[in-house]
Amino acid sequence: MRLLKFLWWSFVALFCGLLLSLSGAYLYLSPSLPSVESLRTVKLQMPLKVFSSDQKLIAEFGEMRRAPIKFADIPQDFINALLAAEDDNFANHNGVDLTSLVRAGSELLKSGHIQTGGSTITMQVAKNFFLTSERSFSRKINEILLALQIERELSKDEILELYVNKIYLGNRAYGIEAAAQVYYGKSIRDTSLSQMAMIAGLPKAPSRFNPLANAPRSKERRDWILGRMYKLGRIDKERLEQAIAEPIDASYHGPQPELEAHYIAEMVRAEMVGRYGSDAYTEGFQVTTTVPSTLQNDANLAVREGLASYDSRHGYRGPELRRPGMTKSAWLEELAKHRSIGGLEPAIVTQVEKSGILVLLRNGEEQAVPWDSMKWARPFLNTNSLGARPQQPGDVAQTGDLVRVKRETDGSLSFTQVPAAQAALVSLDPSNGAIRALVGGFSFDQSNYNRAIQAKRQPGSSFKPFIYSAALDKGFTPATLVNDAPIVFQEAGMEEAWRPKNDNNTFLGPIRLREALYKSRNLVSIRVLQTIGIDYALDYVSKFGFNRDDLPRNLSLALGTANLTPMEIARGWSVFSNGGYKLDPYLIERIESRDGEVLYKANPATVPVAETFAKEQLKDELNGTTDSPPVLAERIIDGRTTYILTSMLQDVIRKGTGRRALAMKRNDLAGKTGTTNESKDSWFSGFNADYVTTVWAGFDQPESLGRHEYGGTVALPIWMSFMSAALAGKPEHLLPEPEGIMTLRIEPLTGRAAPPGTPDAYFELFKSEDSLPAASELDPALGIPGGPLPADQAAPIDLF
Repeated sequence: MRLLKFLWWSFVALFCGLLLSLSGAYLYLSPSLPSVESLRTVKLQMPLKVFSSDQKLIAEFGEMRRAPIKFADIPQDFINALLAAEDDNFANHNGVDLTSLVRAGSELLKSGHIQTGGSTITMQVAKNFFLTSERSFSRKINEILLALQIERELSKDEILELYVNKIYLGNRAYGIEAAAQVYYGKSIRDTSLSQMAMIAGLPKAPSRFNPLANAPRSKERRDWILGRMYKLGRIDKERLEQAIAEPIDASYHGPQPELEAHYIAEMVRAEMVGRYGSDAYTEGFQVTTTVPSTLQNDANLAVREGLASYDSRHGYRGPELRRPGMTKSAWLEELAKHRSIGGLEPAIVTQVEKSGILVLLRNGEEQAVPWDSMKWARPFLNTNSLGARPQQPGDVAQTGDLVRVKRETDGSLSFTQVPAAQAALVSLDPSNGAIRALVGGFSFDQSNYNRAIQAKRQPGSSFKPFIYSAALDKGFTPATLVNDAPIVFQEAGMEEAWRPKNDNNTFLGPIRLREALYKSRNLVSIRVLQTIGIDYALDYVSKFGFNRDDLPRNLSLALGTANLTPMEIARGWSVFSNGGYKLDPYLIERIESRDGEVLYKANPATVPVAETFAKEQLKDELNGTTDSPPVLAERIIDGRTTYILTSMLQDVIRKGTGRRALAMKRNDLAGKTGTTNESKDSWFSGFNADYVTTVWAGFDQPESLGRHEYGGTVALPIWMSFMSAALAGKPEHLLPEPEGIMTLRIEPLTGRAAPPGTPDAYFELFKSEDSLPAASELDPALGIPGGPLPADQAAPIDLF
């Protein structure tokens, strides 16, 4: 009896001690425990997604790839697989499984350290959301207490939903939906039982059981889970055998952009980080841009084909590497170091034949490249010289050469090379400044330098329309005669006189302003700028959005010596195409939260067309997200000025330096070429009322494009390719003639109103208040109202 009493009281004491210890631990730790209620509103980290205006995925940014899924959308087979792998008693326990804890404790006693944690799914939720991965008794007790609390406040379904969306499953995949996308390229709802079991096996050790890194071990884990499901009665023997017979067919499926627009994606990323800081990468923002996928694809193709065409005219620069005498495996290792650039695949020549060459691709396949696609490859000697035409494939390539090939639409390969020159394209909607297409270079993979917004280059003669516009608002007319003749500037302190010239060193004498623009006469531009005055011109041009500090305060301004980006030029040209209104280019149309709530909706300053600004229409467009009134764009120049200037710029295409664009067979196009000293920069800017587009082409480190390369040979073909595609099927569209315009018959030689019967007279546009000067009012030397011509220190430049 004494022994029994002793054992009884010992048990009571032990129980009370244990109870007091647990109570003490609870009282000590409970104040520091987080609120379980926060789990109901938890926001899991989600990447930033960027979309085109027609909802094509452009890019994802963020370390975690996650796509939360509701419990109702989780397949029952997956739930069964997960519980079989992680917690088969989940439906019965209250957050803590005593059997598992006892097993973990016995392992601790046997080995001296914690081997398995005995954690239930609820305990893992507690750890994943509130605690660290530290292995300690205090953390384990906190985990147990939190698990008990979670079970009291959340349902089993809510706990499972939190778990499957939080867990890390390898390869940047967080949550089961992201894992299904990463490993199988489809939703968890569309995976097979075998695939579900593989994913269910990953939480225990995402690296060790990763099917991409260790397929055999992944298969062992999958088969064990399928066996557990069978023992627990969750599947029958037939399904077990079918699932086990399936091979491990996982492969990496990264985020697959539906639209190639890397430069646009990077612009959005930078703007979002500016708005939201590091939260931009984790809060699941969804950004819709102003860029339609069709126009962006057209822009990509135009830039790449235009650069390839220019590049092929200047010959083949040779292979990127030479690796003769190597084994196929060694060649494949070398190819693995090189990636595709702008759709041009790396390949190693394995055999040279009369009909062409055989090349090895990165996927291990060998494919023929026909001789016909290689005949262009004359050796590059320098920008202006080429070697002899190749007579056979062996004159172009040798075994072991690492070359580039392009895959054609029929699957065949053609011989090519990565262009050395670069280009940029910007296309804006002239009604509101929305960016409709933007390309910052041949390939973002080659260089992430965005030349469209970062490269400041001299625009050459594509800047002249701003000077002519200033002149039209200063009293000049398209019929004003200006003398195209030599001029010399000399000022005290100058080592040499400045003798500006036209591109071909010819002079046409007195010439109408309209003709001077479409023939791009430099000396006329200088005389016009002299007459209107530098300060007036700078004030006038600055209204287009140019930074005055970027504009030279000398007569070279007339020749386009300011350093400006393609975006700045396009923004300025938008004023000509919209009737005189200043716009601010914008890229982000809408920002939504992870739940689809509209956080931001663009409300850009817009050209005031009456139907655009009906308030009820605007509210419908914004889906009721704002009651902000429409913002009217600021008029900065007379609409009659832009109408007359547009007519003059149409002549650039009809009979001037942009005549190539006549091939587009449209009468609503206006534009201007630009070529700087030694053809280092090639430009074309042009528009109709639908789009205003600027193209620049040149080398990143300025050097000549070639003796016979101009804005009309390099930039204009790119512009034509894009605008032809963008305007396909669209009716011709120019702004209507504004009030206050009159048309008069003009005498070509004097620029005065022509009497009846005057031969070769033509019709010209004027503002209603314009008065045509009599012959006696014209300076016979200059052909413009007279006045002293001050010397200037402008740097010499020869523009086209």
